[in-house]
Amino acid sequence: MKEPISRIDPVDLNLNDKLINVNRVAKVMKGGKRLRFSALVVTGDGVGHVGLGIGKANEVPSAISKGGAQARKNLINVPLAGTTIPHEILVKLGAAKVLLKPAAPGTGVIAGGSIRAVLEACGVKDILTKSLGRNNHINVAKATMLALSQLKVPKEELARRKAAVGGEVKAGG
Repeated sequence: MKEPISRIDPVDLNLNDKLINVNRVAKVMKGGKRLRFSALVVTGDGVGHVGLGIGKANEVPSAISKGGAQARKNLINVPLAGTTIPHEILVKLGAAKVLLKPAAPGTGVIAGGSIRAVLEACGVKDILTKSLGRNNHINVAKATMLALSQLKVPKEELARRKAAVGGEVKAGG
């Protein structure tokens, strides 16, 4: 059973918004085309907190502000191992696949597009990444967020597994 996700309060964090992509959407109506805008925004504090949001509005600035507000609501905590991530992870979301690999200090962020924006907002300094499959900005950014949310701290995971094995041995013996 999964434990409930604790909400991160954005008030006490020093968050910076970054615009990843703006998309113009046209709806054809009787009088002509109605234009609307969709903005993909990532926010983070650079020390392990990151959020992603999509805002839609009739004007670009209001779409960006809505996206930023949405990103603040969707904050996650990312376990970091120094300046990189604790372990390698591959995540598929839709037709987008994202591979994140830890890297030695001094490597830098080897990533492009949406992945780079999310990782820089998170505070990862050294990482190797590969985007496989489709390169839709939204799905790649969401897949990166999913990968970061699935990262585990090695010591905590080891303790959890030892407790699970220890509990089974006592019940069976």
